[in-house]
Amino acid sequence: MKYSKTDQKDLIDQTRQFQKMDVISDQMRYADLVALLHFHEWRYYVKDDPILADAEYDALFKLLENAETSHPEWIISSSPTQRVGSDLTSDFPTVTHMSPMLSLPNSYNAEDLLDFDKQIKKLTLEEGDIEYVVEPKFDGGTIVLIYENDQLVRGATRGNGAAGDDITPNIKTIKSVPLTAKFSDHGLTKVEVRGEAIIRKDRFVKMNKAREISGDVLFANPRNTATGGLRTKDPTETVKRQIDAFIYQIAAADGPGKESIKNHAATIQLLDEIGFKVPVDESKVCLNIQEVIDFCAHWQEKRESYAYEIDGMVVKVSDFELQRRAGETSHHPRWAMAYKFKAKQATTTLEDVVYQVGKIGTITPVAKVDPVALAGVTVSSISLHNEDFINQKDLYLGDTILIERAGDVIPYVVKSFPELRTGNETKILFPKTCPINPNPADYVKLLRDENEAAWRCPTCVCGAQDLQRMIFFVSKDAMNVDGMGKSIVEKFHELHWLKDISDIYNLDYDQIETLEGFGEKSAEKIKRAVNKSKSNPLYRLLYGLSIHHFGKRASKILAAEIEHILDLRDWSVEKLTELKDIGPVVAENIVEWFSMEKNIELLERLESRGVNVRQTDADRPKDFSSGPLAGKTILFTGKLTKIGRKEAQQIAEQLGAKNLSAVSKNLDILVAGEKAGSKLKKAQSLGTVQILSEDEFIALQ
Repeated sequence: MKYSKTDQKDLIDQTRQFQKMDVISDQMRYADLVALLHFHEWRYYVKDDPILADAEYDALFKLLENAETSHPEWIISSSPTQRVGSDLTSDFPTVTHMSPMLSLPNSYNAEDLLDFDKQIKKLTLEEGDIEYVVEPKFDGGTIVLIYENDQLVRGATRGNGAAGDDITPNIKTIKSVPLTAKFSDHGLTKVEVRGEAIIRKDRFVKMNKAREISGDVLFANPRNTATGGLRTKDPTETVKRQIDAFIYQIAAADGPGKESIKNHAATIQLLDEIGFKVPVDESKVCLNIQEVIDFCAHWQEKRESYAYEIDGMVVKVSDFELQRRAGETSHHPRWAMAYKFKAKQATTTLEDVVYQVGKIGTITPVAKVDPVALAGVTVSSISLHNEDFINQKDLYLGDTILIERAGDVIPYVVKSFPELRTGNETKILFPKTCPINPNPADYVKLLRDENEAAWRCPTCVCGAQDLQRMIFFVSKDAMNVDGMGKSIVEKFHELHWLKDISDIYNLDYDQIETLEGFGEKSAEKIKRAVNKSKSNPLYRLLYGLSIHHFGKRASKILAAEIEHILDLRDWSVEKLTELKDIGPVVAENIVEWFSMEKNIELLERLESRGVNVRQTDADRPKDFSSGPLAGKTILFTGKLTKIGRKEAQQIAEQLGAKNLSAVSKNLDILVAGEKAGSKLKKAQSLGTVQILSEDEFIALQ
């Protein structure tokens, strides 16, 4: 079935409605949900362009399952619960698998895994601990390979579980798929193995960079790129996708050696021995369900550093006899379960764009989206960075968009779905004047440097930039006015108590006491923090001035060269660029800032209010060449319990050492904290690295 743009848009709207439901109590709504899931399966399996993230689809599928459990009389034969998913297309001949390929039930937390373990024991009549194999759930395209007499004779897609598309020519281009494999050494004459076609994350990034340069549409994610590469009619296109293939199962086998393989762990070892790319290092044989839970939690933390995209772990009963006893349904095996990580991608609607003004006048567009749960948080706002980003992503107000949390932290717009537009969407027009200033008579035209993507407001008359400068000035990295965060600065600015950064040192603390939610203690805490910041090193003040491109490192370099901050009025670009790490752009910005009379007056006000503007001992260059660790390299690993990691690195520098980021032959000292892992093992294997405990390192001071 094909769907028109209008149909697809309507189904997206229906999706949003169903995502807000906890139960389905109406048979007509049940039928609508069945039809809706068919649509999403079509987008996922046939078009290789899903609109829903996996977790979103799973939630709808669970809603359907719960409805059918409560109302079994509603169940219809076309329900997705009555069959496995299908990626069959009309572009390739269809071939039958040696054994049915079922879907996996999903779990999302430790409680689900504990329930799974209880069910396995009930089904198998085992009272003791069950041995499980846990391996990565690769986020790619499933492949089914058949070897006869050690030769690869066929490669297929998963299809509908019983049959798949014959893509043998494309499979043969994947270099990690052996064209011959010595199954005969193990008494096997015909074997069906299953695996996942997947693209390494760094290769995917390079491919998209190349496509961006050539003006091609960017790939949405490695999974779609891999599955699309499997189904191309030109095998040379498959080669370009640089696809890898992990093999994770012997699904069926003929030959006298068949009976000698007793468990799943043994099949993985066999596949590894005869040359397949298998997840050996990434997998674990767990002796009980608690080990399974711990290993899944370990990989949830580690997933970002892994070379391939994985969206969970697969938990399998290892023993084949126990698998047989546990059995299977028409939809899934009862002896295996997928433990799904928190979703990294989701779809939503781009409802509005608002604009923020930064401390140097940069105008940043921010998307306001229909709130959506993503990797454990609800996302409603996403930075769109700049005008070029909006144009490159082809974003319109009202668009359905795919978003993700990069590193499970920062929300990011992956792509829009132009094919779902109905004509009611509107183009996003980047403002030409300050979007914050409410007074048309004072509108300031935005400017854009030819070497930068950002538009800036060159002359702030509405106070938006001053507010952002004050927020940055009190931040931890700048003047570190503890307890005076963003919300407090915004409140004081709204009350007209703060107009520029010098006003921070002229606050009326008696007035602060009278504010709702403050009181005497709060006012006193702010007073102490403000007074403490007056004696900060000069480099902190320099950094806190928000001079464009003037970073913390350059601030420290410059603070080491001057006695008084106003000395910089007489410095030229040439003199500044003689200093290490200060280039011509930064130098020009410094000279320009100190040439403005209003800025000099600001510094004079700060000095008159007691803020240090002179070089301190903390600013002066230090000679650590005679320290106890002079000339040594050092690395910290594991959890430090008595000092923070940054503090430890600073102490190491004061002792004369150079901090490294990885274990190598150049490393002299490794400080190992609690739960030190692979770095400790690697350092020990080198035999040349001195291993210190945290206490031993602290004793060096």
